[in-house]
Amino acid sequence: MIDRVIMPNAPKAPELFERRWIEETGLAQRVAEIAVPVLRDLDLRLVRVKISGQQGATVQIMAERADGTMTIEDCEAASMMLSPNLDNQDPITTAYRLEVSSPGIDRPLVRVSDFRRAIGYEVRIEMAVPVGGRKRFRGLVEDVTEDDGEPIVAIKLADEKAEDETVARLALKEMAEARLVLTDDLIRASLKREKTAVKQLKAERKQRRKPDEPQQTVEDEG
Repeated sequence: MIDRVIMPNAPKAPELFERRWIEETGLAQRVAEIAVPVLRDLDLRLVRVKISGQQGATVQIMAERADGTMTIEDCEAASMMLSPNLDNQDPITTAYRLEVSSPGIDRPLVRVSDFRRAIGYEVRIEMAVPVGGRKRFRGLVEDVTEDDGEPIVAIKLADEKAEDETVARLALKEMAEARLVLTDDLIRASLKREKTAVKQLKAERKQRRKPDEPQQTVEDEG
């Protein structure tokens, strides 16, 4: 098990406040407004809220640290903090089940940093506004640039002939949904990143341990 020390009064990393360009609507948006400050107190940031099932039976909240990782302990801490806040503010009037999880390997992409980390990997994008007469795009992320201060994602289309090398330039603000496509390369990169994060957590815990504190075993999950 890997523990974390939460410092409520410590300055928050600027990355926790990075804008989500793809957000929820309706009831999910109200849940997101409640979740965001609660997660920030735990040094986490919201990825997505999804309400599914009849009459909102399941509320799924995806969250992560600023570096894109999320441990089981993070999920447990977030669930414990979110549950009473949702109960007190009561955005959902019927019975529901709360699920707090990491975004997963084939994660939703909602921030500029998400797309920058996705450069070289395959993504699926659905636009809210048609581009060139189409709303759905699939291909490799080539670059993330800006146009008048707004992010533009360059996608090398997977459904075009290789010799054409057609690249679509899509405005992030006009996307309705975007997520990574599960590939072998993506899985390998995700496993490598998780191992690095675990090593970092072990090092941080070792630095926090007092000289006279008995050493405890830290289990490496996965």
